[in-house]
Amino acid sequence: MNHRIGSIGFSLLVGLVVAFLSFKWIMNPEGREERVLQVAAVESSRLYITELVNADSLEIVDPVSPNRKVGKVYIYPEGSAWSVSGFYRRNKEDTWHPYLINIAEDHSLISLKLKDIYFVERAANDPLLELSP
Repeated sequence: MNHRIGSIGFSLLVGLVVAFLSFKWIMNPEGREERVLQVAAVESSRLYITELVNADSLEIVDPVSPNRKVGKVYIYPEGSAWSVSGFYRRNKEDTWHPYLINIAEDHSLISLKLKDIYFVERAANDPLLELSP
């Protein structure tokens, strides 16, 4: 009998603690605020890639629209700046080209690394653009 009452009391206590911690986690605005900043950084990176590649049927895989079959994508803060990785291709026949873009807090371009032989000449003249082997 005592064992049964103790089990019920312990279960209620654990349930209340879990409910309280879940409520605090859900109501914490920091996660939502950071997500808004992340989405804004990814949208800026999309604009830079779209402007650079300038293709009619451009497909982009990034942290907002991940495609696990293509590869891993991520976004992480670097101080007040953001680093966003992803992949793009010009059309269905093109291969996926990985990229890593660094964006300042005001969403200005810091650097863009990509793997696409199409931009060899442009990378030689543009200090913000770097080709990876």
